[in-house]
Amino acid sequence: MAGTTIARDPVRARARRRRDRSTRAGYAFLSPWLIGFFGLTAGPMIASLYLSFTDYNLFTPPVFTGLENYQRLLTDSNFLQAAKVTALYVVFGTPIKLAAALAIAMLLHNSRRGQGFYRSAYYLPSLIGGSVSIAIVWKAMFIDEGIVAQVGEVFGGAPAADGGWVGDPGRTLPMLVLLTVWQFGAPMVIFLAGLKQVPTEMYEAAEVDGAGPVRRFWSVTVPLLSPVLFFNLLLETIHAFQIFNSAFIISNGSGGPAQSTLFYTLYLYFRGFRDFQMGYASAMAWVLVIVVGLVSLLLFRSSKSWVHYSGDDK
Repeated sequence: MAGTTIARDPVRARARRRRDRSTRAGYAFLSPWLIGFFGLTAGPMIASLYLSFTDYNLFTPPVFTGLENYQRLLTDSNFLQAAKVTALYVVFGTPIKLAAALAIAMLLHNSRRGQGFYRSAYYLPSLIGGSVSIAIVWKAMFIDEGIVAQVGEVFGGAPAADGGWVGDPGRTLPMLVLLTVWQFGAPMVIFLAGLKQVPTEMYEAAEVDGAGPVRRFWSVTVPLLSPVLFFNLLLETIHAFQIFNSAFIISNGSGGPAQSTLFYTLYLYFRGFRDFQMGYASAMAWVLVIVVGLVSLLLFRSSKSWVHYSGDDK
């Protein structure tokens, strides 16, 4: 019995050493990600959380002020305006973008000649749509002598005001919504993948029951596509809260005209890097994190009533 135990000990020791080597190798391969996460993500987040409770101007040591920055947010009219503009952009831009993506995905779902070319062409704006150069071109299209104003005048529209859409506070937000809708390629590809998973037998059964195209869309396509729709809705909502490049370029870094393009991230940039109120900007950043988290939680909670997964009893 003792001999058996002695014989087993070297075997267990060798197995333990192999596990230890495997563990060390795993951590070695993970180390670049771990260093990046703690050094570039977790560390700066913890630092910004501390700075949100301080008065910090980037040049002198931070001074702890407690909740003063968060209290100032409630009385800052520019902060409230930025929150309003961003909320309008999220509420109107995201659904329109997803509707456009789903419509094009359904058009491209059926096999037809040149299908690969059309899919690539519709996806292309998503590859370049967030760049500074595209924002500059978009702005040039909507100024008073741009192509949009010229086409509008040809069809009997009123002459563009000074600055065109860019100079009209009532049109700058729709202009930016159009820009984000134009970049529907990424959700479109995801919708295409989801449509591939919808069984054709479901459409055939619905057609036999007398359902028309509209009824088939609402009774078959939408329920079976709801997990993909929820995924796209969540991602695009979070992305919409982060708009910055296009608003900065189109407004010449001012948030104008009349603060109509003063988005949340743009105002955060002003406070942190123009006014050197980094503590206040950090507080704004954490408010944004909390708001995005609450919106995401609301979407997850609401998904229980309208998202249907395979094998679900709902």
